[in-house]
Amino acid sequence: MPRVKKKSHENLTSQNIKHVISLLNPTNSETKAITKREACSILNISYNTTRLDKILVDFHEQKEYRARRVSQNRGRPARPDEIQDIVREYLSGENVSNISKGLYRSPSFVKSILEKIGVPQRPTQLEGRKQEYYLPEECVAEDFEEGEVVWSANHHAPAVIDKKLSKEHQDSKPGIQTVNYVEKYGTHCYSIYVRQKPSSEDLWDMPDVGGFYAFSLSYDLGKLKHLEEYGIDLAKL
Repeated sequence: MPRVKKKSHENLTSQNIKHVISLLNPTNSETKAITKREACSILNISYNTTRLDKILVDFHEQKEYRARRVSQNRGRPARPDEIQDIVREYLSGENVSNISKGLYRSPSFVKSILEKIGVPQRPTQLEGRKQEYYLPEECVAEDFEEGEVVWSANHHAPAVIDKKLSKEHQDSKPGIQTVNYVEKYGTHCYSIYVRQKPSSEDLWDMPDVGGFYAFSLSYDLGKLKHLEEYGIDLAKL
């Protein structure tokens, strides 16, 4: 059966379809099942029982297919292309759950790959993004080159080194108060450009990567060069 095409206003997320199925088939005998008209309303689709049935059948088929593919992949080592997809998508902002679904692997499999090869971790909750995360040993460094793609532990995103704020560089900028960061903080400070992909919900949906400038001490920045041996093009993050 061909996949059901989703219209922009329809709420056909997996979570919402599961919710509708549970309401159509209550496990409690005392609970009254909703009507198909009510089911269409919850999914925000026009009242059409044939299309509703197709949506539910399509959902079950996808669920069964995914379970079959996950079972086939269970126990198999990660392929090089899978490692590339995991690292590239995760560093670009995708969450572990969606990555695992796309690869027909378990979330624990994806997490183990990220930890094994030293990929910086991101907080899963919005509140956690206000906190800094420890960098893997492979990422720890004190010196970075201009133009180098790094990981910002403060912003939980890829960044590009703009300038090292050395005393000489600051002295060359009239009107800027010179700060000896090594003496004050025990490490260098860098001007960085944090990469940020525009949200698809933005008014102007631009596919290119945007971002903003920020300052960061070196111990809040992580090297990513070790990921190039896995085929990761850091310039495209």
